[in-house]
Amino acid sequence: MMKKLLTMIAFISIVAVMAACTSESGSSTDEDEKRLAILTPYLSSVTTKQMVDELEENAEEKGWSTNVVDTNGDVGALASRMEDVISSNVDAIVLVSTDPNQVETQIQQASERGIHVFGSDASYIEGMTLNVTSDNQAMSETITDYLLEQMGGEGNLIVFTHRPHPGVLQRSIKLDEMLEANPDINVITEQEIQVPGPIEDSRQQMENLLLANAEDDSITAVWAAWDEPAIGAAQAIEAANRENIIVTGIDGNSQALDMIQAGSPVQATVEQNFIGMAQIVIEQMEHVFNGEDVEDTEMYAPAELITAD
Repeated sequence: MMKKLLTMIAFISIVAVMAACTSESGSSTDEDEKRLAILTPYLSSVTTKQMVDELEENAEEKGWSTNVVDTNGDVGALASRMEDVISSNVDAIVLVSTDPNQVETQIQQASERGIHVFGSDASYIEGMTLNVTSDNQAMSETITDYLLEQMGGEGNLIVFTHRPHPGVLQRSIKLDEMLEANPDINVITEQEIQVPGPIEDSRQQMENLLLANAEDDSITAVWAAWDEPAIGAAQAIEAANRENIIVTGIDGNSQALDMIQAGSPVQATVEQNFIGMAQIVIEQMEHVFNGEDVEDTEMYAPAELITAD
């Protein structure tokens, strides 16, 4: 009887040790998997969604898990959601189309815990590892040069912008500089376009501006800081049967490209390489995960002027 009891105790001990080993092995595998949090307030934007999708796809190909957080236009909520992902001890955070100054405290918290913070179409501040974007001032210069040439260096201009966005702010600053050098351009008004819903908001604002400026030659052009306000403005112009108003955007989203080719008031855009931005972020993140340095703290993906010609 005693012999059977000792045999049973020995068997139970072996099973317990094996179970412990199995559990420890599984835990090690989970700990080895890189976990990536992707945060943005602008997932409803076509181009932001494009970047987030590319980040997820590239991360999953490398065996990393992803968690996408969208605060639906609420920039203030982004800080508390970022604190949540820091507490969960992710390996890296990507801020997409976000001004990092609005989460500066959280970026420092992440840095102190060894969590790398990347930007995609954001900007770079101390504490971040890298930001990848287009050269927003160069894109603004390209599209503004084109628009001023089409206007013949004079006329009445409407500006649609959204300066809280870091990239849009840089485009708007370059526009300001170029308008100062072109005093024959009269800015009728600068309107801040609401996000989310930029197409609907810009269309409604343009409808009001068309009513307030009813003469055929009272509006020469609309400079939109990105494509969605350009689309909304063009829709309002077409609905009002107004002609000879030039509209330009920046980004190169698919709807804007179709409208350029169809001969709508949208005559040009600068196409950003959003896929390229996301790919560069993932490439540089892999360097960091391998213990290497990023190539630079600010990197650019190339952009291209698109017109109907």
